[in-house]
Amino acid sequence: MIEIKSKKEIELMRDAGKVLAEVHEKVGEAVAPGKSTLELNDYAESLIRKAGCTPSFLHLYDFPAACCVSVNEELIHGIPTRDRILKEGDIVSFDIGTNYKGYHSDAARTWAVGKISLEAKRLVDTAKEAFFKGIEQAIPGNHLNDICGSIGDFVESRGYGVVREYVGHGIGHQVHMDPEVPNFRMNRKGPKLQAGMTLAIEPMITEGDPAVRVLSNDWTVVPFDGKLTAHYENTILITDNGPEILSLMKG
Repeated sequence: MIEIKSKKEIELMRDAGKVLAEVHEKVGEAVAPGKSTLELNDYAESLIRKAGCTPSFLHLYDFPAACCVSVNEELIHGIPTRDRILKEGDIVSFDIGTNYKGYHSDAARTWAVGKISLEAKRLVDTAKEAFFKGIEQAIPGNHLNDICGSIGDFVESRGYGVVREYVGHGIGHQVHMDPEVPNFRMNRKGPKLQAGMTLAIEPMITEGDPAVRVLSNDWTVVPFDGKLTAHYENTILITDNGPEILSLMKG
């Protein structure tokens, strides 16, 4: 069942999203060669708590950190450690959630570590652009597949892979709620979109083949071919005037 949020619920999600947007910007500014993924995770967690929120992902399904920090070929669910040191030319994604008074926001960004290759930059840019292509369709009266198909068609037009096993989702008083939001065109229209729905839309794309596997830590997802990946996500609210992005800095 897809929830339609009340005005009060939407305001709480806006508050959670505002904090999350600011956290992502500050973490992005802190990304640099020589930083460990654990150091950046801890910095993000401190920002979340200082702002009056709690990290949505810490202990969610027993995940051991506040953020998923995934480097290069790691698509999602990277576990931050003090031994994983970022180096010039890496790309690193942060998937972070904030919980404000019981309501969540979820967003991901993939950042360049120093100067990166043109190929890596094109991949990262495509993941972000795919999100915005998708939400052009996030209007009442359209169907979920209009979002999904727009994302997948765009990514594949750029020559990249779209991961099938992991998808976006509804969000609200829980991090993961109905509906699932794939990043590829489905064989069905899916539910009709209505004002008041909140969705976490998150293109997860690969430089090469989209087939993926889970590492021995039971969390981190990588492509079988070991090529680069990118991830971009925001929490959005569907309104009668078009989508409102709750987890992005305004202006």
